[in-house]
Amino acid sequence: MDKLLFTPGPLTTSITVKEAMLHDYGSRDDLFIQLIKDIRNTLLSLGNVSKDTGYETVIMQGSGTFGVESVISSAIPRNGQLLIIINGAYGERISKIASIHKIPFTSLVFAENEIADLDKTEQLLMNGKFTHLVIVHCETTTGILNPIESFGALSKKYGVQYIVDSMSAFGAVPVDLATCCIDFLISSSNKCIEGVPGFSFVLAKKEALNSCKDQADTLVLDLYAQWQGLETDGQFRFTPPIHSLLAFKQALIELEEEGGVEGRSIRYHANFSVLKLGMSELGFKEYLEEEKQGYIINTYHYPESTVFDFKIFYQKLNQRGFVIYPGKLSKANCFRIGNIGRIFTEDITNLLTAIKEVKQEIGF
Repeated sequence: MDKLLFTPGPLTTSITVKEAMLHDYGSRDDLFIQLIKDIRNTLLSLGNVSKDTGYETVIMQGSGTFGVESVISSAIPRNGQLLIIINGAYGERISKIASIHKIPFTSLVFAENEIADLDKTEQLLMNGKFTHLVIVHCETTTGILNPIESFGALSKKYGVQYIVDSMSAFGAVPVDLATCCIDFLISSSNKCIEGVPGFSFVLAKKEALNSCKDQADTLVLDLYAQWQGLETDGQFRFTPPIHSLLAFKQALIELEEEGGVEGRSIRYHANFSVLKLGMSELGFKEYLEEEKQGYIINTYHYPESTVFDFKIFYQKLNQRGFVIYPGKLSKANCFRIGNIGRIFTEDITNLLTAIKEVKQEIGF
């Protein structure tokens, strides 16, 4: 039996999502081309937009970071200026991408336990030099949720294109692209929609995509060229992740059956609540203050005990069939437990029972 993954992704998936990959499609097969079209349209609907309202979906082979790099390296013109809002490791990764592509940028850095500040962001936008603003929606370094609608209003006020890395939120945290003034939203197949790894996707305003023409400095990550390929004949420019797309189609069906984004949000909220209460009863301290917490992933301080060793703690839980996640903080020793994927409150309860057993076994 598979171990349960309490991580920010890849995630535990349903049997039926796994079974969907037991078929072979030709990359130019009419059925596969229709599958791609259906997925692209469904993803737009999850963002409360459509092609008719001026939005497009671009699917990009590779992990979520491939999608982020595709947008960053395609959307910023050579005379552009990017403002990167950072309060965790994934914002820092965007700055590395910009640096590698020699894109002029400024990083506005906040503490990893702080929600990004609107006033400080506006002070920088007021000088008029920035053309693009990027922020991480759910920063899974800690699990903090940044207020993307408020930052979208700022981007509109100052006339900058707005990029949102919603890798660990889209599909479980409701979002309206138009209301949030989002030009590019990026996520991936193996997060809250509960598919398997293999591709990322970008939901974008059509006019923003058109502005990317001839700006990319890579071949495979050229967002505009990828979009044009999909629009021209419905096909990928290069070998598509066929089996991942088949699994994703099934995952989208199961998302709809659960009640869509709102339904999935309810289950993940329930997982979060059970975990939060149970870990508190076991004596674990949360890294984030309650008002700053999202419900995607929880971050916990290491116990103040000389006998606690995370590697041993992790291994003993792993042996019992539960996979948690190391911390990614720069200034605190923490570990993380995800509430997402095909897991339910009973699975959280079983995890808590295992943690209690391991806690007693280690003696901390």
